[in-house]
Amino acid sequence: MASRSSILLTAAVLAALLAVGSCGSALTFKTGPGCSATRLVLIPSTAISEVEVKEKGASDFSELKEGPTGTWTLDSKAPLKGPFSIRFAAKSGGYRVVDDAIPASFKAGSVYKTSLQV
Repeated sequence: MASRSSILLTAAVLAALLAVGSCGSALTFKTGPGCSATRLVLIPSTAISEVEVKEKGASDFSELKEGPTGTWTLDSKAPLKGPFSIRFAAKSGGYRVVDDAIPASFKAGSVYKTSLQV
């Protein structure tokens, strides 16, 4: 039978592991001013780089241009088709993809939460 101190130690370790696992917050993307049917402006909740989006039905990602204030913009001659999947390089390293992160009916000023923890 386990001693009381080993049970308490096990409980403390489990609590610490749960606390570490829940420290991050979900990555969000805000759609910035100037969004339209042919323009997508994204403002991520954390520093990321090399941002690309893939429109619904597209086979390839399109690169967004980085603005001076942490915004990322995609301009298109044709109307954009959502939902949009986002691929980006995290500043901490590695690439991430978030499928259907921005819905087809996106509006400027909206915040879209992803399942990625940052």
